[in-house]
Amino acid sequence: MATDLEIARAARLKPIGEVAAGLGVPEDAIHPYGRSIAKLGFPFIEGLRDRPDGKLILVTAISPTPAGEGKTTTTVGLGDALTRIGRKAMICLREPSLGPCFGMKGGAAGGGYAQVVPMEQINLHFTGDFHAITSANNLLAALIDNHVYWGNELGIDPRRIAWRRVLDMNDRALREIVSSLGGVANGYPREDGFDITVASEVMAVFCLARDLADLEERLGAIIVGYTRDKAPITAAALKAAGAMTVLLKDALQPNLVQSLEGTPAFVHGGPFANIAHGCNSVVATRTALKLADYVVTEAGFGADLGAEKFFDIKCRKAGLNPCAAVVVATVRALKMHGGVAKDHLGPENLEAVRKGLSNLGRHLHNVRRFGVPAVVAINRFGTDTEAELRLIQDACRTQFGVEAVVCSHWADGSRGAQELAERVVELAEASRPLDGRGFQPLYADELPLWDKMRLIATEIYGASDIIADQAVRNQFRDLQGAGFGHLPICVAKTQYSFSTDPNLRGAPTGHVVPIREVRLRAGAGFLVVICGEIMTMPGLPRTPSAEHIRLDSAGEIEGLS
Repeated sequence: MATDLEIARAARLKPIGEVAAGLGVPEDAIHPYGRSIAKLGFPFIEGLRDRPDGKLILVTAISPTPAGEGKTTTTVGLGDALTRIGRKAMICLREPSLGPCFGMKGGAAGGGYAQVVPMEQINLHFTGDFHAITSANNLLAALIDNHVYWGNELGIDPRRIAWRRVLDMNDRALREIVSSLGGVANGYPREDGFDITVASEVMAVFCLARDLADLEERLGAIIVGYTRDKAPITAAALKAAGAMTVLLKDALQPNLVQSLEGTPAFVHGGPFANIAHGCNSVVATRTALKLADYVVTEAGFGADLGAEKFFDIKCRKAGLNPCAAVVVATVRALKMHGGVAKDHLGPENLEAVRKGLSNLGRHLHNVRRFGVPAVVAINRFGTDTEAELRLIQDACRTQFGVEAVVCSHWADGSRGAQELAERVVELAEASRPLDGRGFQPLYADELPLWDKMRLIATEIYGASDIIADQAVRNQFRDLQGAGFGHLPICVAKTQYSFSTDPNLRGAPTGHVVPIREVRLRAGAGFLVVICGEIMTMPGLPRTPSAEHIRLDSAGEIEGLS
C-alpha cells in the first residue's frame, strides 16, 4: 500500500492560477510561490466584503488516542465530497508546525487520497509564515531587553517581564533559561524561557486579526511586562508594533493550495489547540466564506478543546455562524477509550466499543451545547468489522440522537465521503436551527473570568469544580478588576482526556481541574488558563520522527508523514 507521501508525490496538480480562477480570483490577485502555492493579495480580499457568506462547517473529533482519528483527513475528504456532489466548496486548515513533524504526531496535510498538496512543502517551511511569526515575536523580546539595557525609560521591572521567546521546534531544554550572562555588555541577567511558536501570542493575534490595520493594533496591545508598581507595559509603548507588522505583512495573506482532487484550500496560521486556540486564521476563513458556498474547517483535537475555542473565541471575535459540525470517530479509538491497549485493537471487541462510546457521547453533547447540529463521521479502518460499525451507528441514533456515517475517504477519496457530504448539506440547509435557538457561545462576555473557567470545566469537561492556589486566584481577581473580565478563556491542558490526567480516557466525571498558571493575552483578546502538567514548549519523544526523515539518493524526502 502506498504511503501518504508516495500518494502526494504521484499527484498531478493543477497550476495554482487555474485553482484561483475556479474561485473567481484573477491572476493579478495572486502571488505565486512556485506552480502549486500562492498567496491572495489584500486589495482583492478587501473587495469581497459586500459578498454574502457561504455556509461554515466545523470538523472536530473525539479525544485523540495513539490509534488515530483522522480529523484533518476527514476535513479534506468532506471538502472533496461536497465538490463531488456539485457544491462550490473550500477547505480551511492550519499550517503544520515543525515541532510535531519532527517529533511524534507527523504532518497535518491529511492522508491517503484525502490530502492537501504539495504535502512536502506544506509540512515543512511552506511560505515561511511561521518563520515570520517567530521573528516578530523575538524582535519584541529583543526590544524589551534592549530598552532595559539603554536606561529603561519605561521603568520595566526585569522580574515582571512576561514576554517569552519562541522557536518552532520541540526543545524542553529551553523551557526555562537565564539570559544575558557574560558581563555588562550583554545586558541584565534575568530568568527567561521559550515557548513553541504556535503558543506565541503573536500567532494568536495573527490568526484573529481581520486585516493589517487590526493586526498592528492588536500587536500594540500586547502586554510584555509590568513596572515595579505593577503598571502594564505594552508593545506599543516600546514602539514595536510597526516593525512587527512589517515582518508579518506578507505572511498575513492566506495561502492557497489544493486537494488531490483539485478542491481549493486555504492553509494559514497554526496555533495548537491544547496550549492555544487551535484554529486557522480569521482572514482565511472569512475570505473562503466569500469565495465558496461551503467552507469546511477543522479545530484541533476534540470538541473539549479545539471546538470549544472555535465557538467561544474565534466565532465570538470574528462574528462567524457555523451551520453544522462533524465529529470524527474511529472504531480503534473508541476501543482505546473502552480500555483496550494499542497493540490489541485488531480483533472485534463490541464491549470495548460500547464502553468507548461514552467519549463520543460527551463530545456530541459539547457540540450541541453550542446549538450546532452534528453528524458523526466514522473514519473506517481495514480491521473494523460490520458489527462494530453497526453498533456505533445504532448507538448514535438511539442514544445520542444523531446520524453516524461510515466513511472511506482515506482509501477512496471523495467517493468515500459522499454520503457524509449529503448529510452535512441537509443539516446546513435545514430551515429550523437545533433546539430552535441556533448557534450560541457557552458563556456571555459579562460572566466573571473565574466563573467562565468553572463553566467550561463543568459543562465541557464533566468536572465537579476547579481549584487553584491563592496566588492564581488573586490573578483572576486582579485581571477582573483591571478591566479584562470580558475576555474569553483559552484553556491549556492535555488533549488526551477530559480531565488533566492524560491516562484517564473515556468520559470521566466528578474530577477537579487544577489551575497552575494564568497568562493574559491582551492583544489576542483572551486569557490563557494553564491546567495540570501541560507544557507550552513540548519536548521530543524517546524516538522522534526526525530520526527517520532523510533524503534518498535521488534527493527525495523519505520518512515524512
